[in-house]
Amino acid sequence: MNRIPRFRVLDVFLSGLKYDDAVDNVIRMAGDGGRHYVCVFAVDSILKCHADERLARIANSSDMTLCDGMPLVMLGRKAAHVEMSRCYGPDVMLGVSDRGRAAGLRHFYYGGASEEITDALESNLKAKFPGLSVVGKYVPPFRELTPEEEDGVVECINASGADVVWVGVGTPKQDFWMDRFRGRLNAGVLVAVGAAFNFHAGAVRQAPSWMQRVGMEWFFRLLAEPGRLWKRYLIGNPYFIALLLKQMATGKPGRLGEIRQD
Repeated sequence: MNRIPRFRVLDVFLSGLKYDDAVDNVIRMAGDGGRHYVCVFAVDSILKCHADERLARIANSSDMTLCDGMPLVMLGRKAAHVEMSRCYGPDVMLGVSDRGRAAGLRHFYYGGASEEITDALESNLKAKFPGLSVVGKYVPPFRELTPEEEDGVVECINASGADVVWVGVGTPKQDFWMDRFRGRLNAGVLVAVGAAFNFHAGAVRQAPSWMQRVGMEWFFRLLAEPGRLWKRYLIGNPYFIALLLKQMATGKPGRLGEIRQD
């Protein structure tokens, strides 16, 4: 891979690159013989990193931490002067599923709220991308896995021969999961894509493309799931702005837009 500029927003260095390059990089990681992982972050994830040093470490040690939301893309363009575009998790999943067919990539889905969700995800993506190879699925329980269950997950994924493991259990749980399991899994790349499972399964509606382009997807999701998301957006977004202003004024925990080359 070419060196990817990473720019600082609060405690996190985000990958500044375009969507097509992000997709190509995931495909390369899947087949280069290494053990990689990719985080996909929106504003809420940055706030979680600000409150949890371990999560920040995971994000900053990733092969890529992609910008899922337009506010982060705008910060990259304005504060760091990086040429980049939004690398939306559901779109990255589609791009890799599509282009990865030429390389014969094998996919494993870890996550989803139910077997019906992951079955619909597999069915819909196979219909969209004929020839897509899905070699396994695992729907974890809504609790911590026992050591025996963890061993079973590792055995299941490794036995499948998967090249790409898509992890859809929500931030920060999915990021902690990748950190915990990365060393035990043979798959070339793990990618945390959060709500992509629900979107591609048809269980949750996505915002119209124009709302995504102008950075208003959060408003659509708030209207769709107010009980679950009101704190994230109505409290989290103003808090994020306040922290950015503080970072700009003090340069702490580092200069906004500071560049690190990977």
